[in-house]
Amino acid sequence: MRTVLTLLEPQFLGFKHRLSGRFGGRGLVKTLLAIGGFLFWMGIFIGVYRVLCYFQGVEGFGDILARKLLSMVLVTFFAILIYSSILTALSGLYLSKDLALLHAAPVPVEKVFLARWLECTFNSSWMVLVFGLPVFLAYGLVYHAGLIFYAVVALSLPPLCLVASALGTLIVLFGVICLPASRMRDVFVILSIVLVVLLYLVIRFMRPERLVNPDAVATVALYLASLKAPGSPFLPSTWTLKALWPLLIGQKTGVLFYLGLSVTGALSVIFVETKLARVLYFKGVSKAQVARRWRRTRSRDLKGGWTKILPVSGKVAGLLSKDVKSFFRDNTQWSQLFLLGALMVVYLYNFKVLPIEDAPIEAFYLQNILSFLNMGLAGLVLSAVAVRFVFPAVSAEGQAIWLIRSAPIKLKTFLWVKFFTCFWPLLLLSETLVVLSNMFLSVTDFMMGLSTITIFLMVFGITAMGIGLGAAYPNFRVENIAELSTSFGGVLFMILCVAFIGSVIVLEAGPVYTVFMAKARGHPLSLIQWVWIGGSFVLVVVLNALAVFWPMRLGAERLARMDT
Repeated sequence: MRTVLTLLEPQFLGFKHRLSGRFGGRGLVKTLLAIGGFLFWMGIFIGVYRVLCYFQGVEGFGDILARKLLSMVLVTFFAILIYSSILTALSGLYLSKDLALLHAAPVPVEKVFLARWLECTFNSSWMVLVFGLPVFLAYGLVYHAGLIFYAVVALSLPPLCLVASALGTLIVLFGVICLPASRMRDVFVILSIVLVVLLYLVIRFMRPERLVNPDAVATVALYLASLKAPGSPFLPSTWTLKALWPLLIGQKTGVLFYLGLSVTGALSVIFVETKLARVLYFKGVSKAQVARRWRRTRSRDLKGGWTKILPVSGKVAGLLSKDVKSFFRDNTQWSQLFLLGALMVVYLYNFKVLPIEDAPIEAFYLQNILSFLNMGLAGLVLSAVAVRFVFPAVSAEGQAIWLIRSAPIKLKTFLWVKFFTCFWPLLLLSETLVVLSNMFLSVTDFMMGLSTITIFLMVFGITAMGIGLGAAYPNFRVENIAELSTSFGGVLFMILCVAFIGSVIVLEAGPVYTVFMAKARGHPLSLIQWVWIGGSFVLVVVLNALAVFWPMRLGAERLARMDT
């Protein structure tokens, strides 16, 4: 293991330096991420704790429900770990830039593999472990478990992560022999997104909210009776469950057996994958390093095609065409449109099945209240989409940004082309969500017009902040474009979006309430009220203008001063 530890030493030193802030350290972003992570951690703990306390009050079914919930959590962790390890192993074992240097060193291939696999295991598991701890802490507190329970948790979770990582790596070892590593990653990403979409749609269309209907008690009782069925004995998550659950209910039967089964199972799978890696790993690495042969295809001039119908110059048309083609050539980008489409369907379906007639508030008031709040919700959805697609738009240029810098085109023009490339899809998405949800709510014409105009203005501000801040805080050397969403600029963008959306909603809340109540009661508005309403909407327009021009100007200035 001395050689393996030597290979891992650069990772240890890098992690130590990041903690000390010697490089890549931004105090503000570290603080924001730490606070956000802690709040999310506490949210998980409070949510699970309250659910378990509620289960304790269900006589006869409380422990059954709690055990089933723990089983589902462990199975979910195990599935997430396998999928995460597949993607991490593809990047770390086959697509990393330092592999040529490592394999040129006088080190046996299985030791290089083992060192990289341990690194990949840590990278794919640490977040699941950290955000899984509040679940087990909540179980321990609700069931008043002793220190032995927490010790078994600490001993049983690492083998679960090792087994999941080893199984995911075995899939990669055999898969890379059949497909190039880069192509295989695209296949896994697309298939996983399609699977998530289908699973999400199936669960939502089952309408789990019907379980709170008293008329379905008999069906729920039959369902709870089926919860006693044990899980598969071949799943490592079942071994972990059977090692933890007896300690929660005051027993110790089988704890050591299943804990030993988890440990020995992890060692066995590691042994098998190491032996297979001796035969398969270097062949896969050699295949991954071979340049792919691109088939020559007829392509149109960047200035031709659909850009001819646009009232833009040749340079702008070329940039527009380049951005669109680059997006659809990246499988990891366009494949997420499936997930976005599923989210839109479920978002609208939730409004369609709202039981407004059964609410204690009169339907007329509730419909318009929900329509007004829906503007803020649609804005948050829009900002979440923008941080994934709009904010990385400038950084997606990569090292080719020097071509833009040296081209006879202004940086402001370059950023505004990016802006309008992203603006129209976001406008179509947001207006579709708002208009269709308002139609399902049967809102008044006033609320329909206000919602469409407000979200139209919000799209300008959110898109401009995404492009401007993306240009102000770019990363042209990032390997995974999705990582930019959690960078300093990405966090700052989301904070400003939330503040921007909240400010618009607050400015419109008072005038909308005044207009709505005056119309409902049949009272005319006074001159002072009209002035107040007009002033509020003027401030909304000014705020949107500020959200558009300030980030774009900042991004152009920062990008011009940046040494790429």
